[in-house]
Amino acid sequence: MRAVVQDAYGIAGVLRVEEVPEPEPGEGEVLVRVRAAGVDQGARHLVTGEPGVVRLALGVRRPRHRVPGADLAGVVERVGGGVRGFEVGDEVLGVGRGAFAELARASADRIVRKPASLTFAEAAALPISGVTALQAVRGRVGERVLVLGASGGVGSCAVQLAKALGARVTGVCSGGKAGFVRSLGADEVVDYREAEPSGRYDLVVDTGGRRPLRALRRLLTPRGALVIVGGEGGGTVFGGLQRQLGALLLNPLVRQSLTCPVSLVGAEDLRLLVGFVERGQLRAPLDRSYPLERAEDALLRLSAGGVLGKVVLTV
Repeated sequence: MRAVVQDAYGIAGVLRVEEVPEPEPGEGEVLVRVRAAGVDQGARHLVTGEPGVVRLALGVRRPRHRVPGADLAGVVERVGGGVRGFEVGDEVLGVGRGAFAELARASADRIVRKPASLTFAEAAALPISGVTALQAVRGRVGERVLVLGASGGVGSCAVQLAKALGARVTGVCSGGKAGFVRSLGADEVVDYREAEPSGRYDLVVDTGGRRPLRALRRLLTPRGALVIVGGEGGGTVFGGLQRQLGALLLNPLVRQSLTCPVSLVGAEDLRLLVGFVERGQLRAPLDRSYPLERAEDALLRLSAGGVLGKVVLTV
């Protein structure tokens, strides 16, 4: 089968398409014929091995897994032992291993059936970003919500989900992306190049940037919640992870809730996400699609910061 492979960390000149052996589904897994695979900041970090701390899990000198990618949408090709609820031919979306390929393994408890209303490309844009946004806002939405990085994959979903849950939403992005964020339902949009957000919010979802904790806490009500789900920059070794560590250490000492959840995509949350789609409360944040052979271009576009929502690879 064809797959994007890498034998070193990086993007330009590193990724290429090769013929590789087909994976076999294990116990509790299905083999998915991939129609589209999502490309997000998490995928970029894994491909580049940056910040350096991620290499402790991925392989210090080179990636342990040659085929990258997790978000996927496609058709069940084979069913492994112990799997119930899926049959060959089912159209699914979710998370797998080595999704930048014609075939990928996926645990049966990390996929769900794809709604007929979504194309495969749209479906592949949802799983990780959508579930991360859902976990960020669920149980925390109050009257006012601020989403930092509102035009990105997670941010664009967080804006829509917070609106669906009844909040008044302010989105922060660059001015050129303001129209897109308004189209998602944001009540207000702040261009961070012109001004910083002000006021007090019941929930602040920070999906990127390097605003210090003290500045973020000033945007919260006395018992408001801060959820940090990303952060770019901040050094080649730890990236933006220092803020997450600081939030976790400070959280027991303050009345505000300061959390940095690690998103684990499972079928239950995917089904909830699909429910929002089917009720017309969430649309897939699809920027554009690239063929598998242009994985490098997709990741470089993401790195340049021009993406509105998500880019995907089509197979």
